[in-house]
Amino acid sequence: MSQYEDWVSIFRTGTDYEADIVRDRLDDSGIPAVVLTQRDHAFNLTVGDLASVHVMVPPDEADEAVSLLEQRLDDDELEKAALGSDPEAPSAHSPEDDTRLDSGQGQMDFGAPDDDEGEEDD
Repeated sequence: MSQYEDWVSIFRTGTDYEADIVRDRLDDSGIPAVVLTQRDHAFNLTVGDLASVHVMVPPDEADEAVSLLEQRLDDDELEKAALGSDPEAPSAHSPEDDTRLDSGQGQMDFGAPDDDEGEEDD
């Protein structure tokens, strides 16, 4: 069972970059979040059911996450946050963690299939 099995979708979009921005905002606020993309990248669609990208959070964090996303930031707040940030600060995640968060790699088994699967012992 995946560690994200019971997580709930609190944001849906048609583009990966919007979902990444939302995930980063939640993550910066201390709310764990992952991006689940069901978008058909072969056709580069950004609307409809073939372009579904979700931001998922633990169920007990869902209300707080939705509330945070409903808060609007004005230009002054964004400017103050940007000027107050440290450009030399280390990333919140290692590059490996960022890749795993963006791709869902942590939930996928990229290993070779078991040869013994479905065979009976002689």
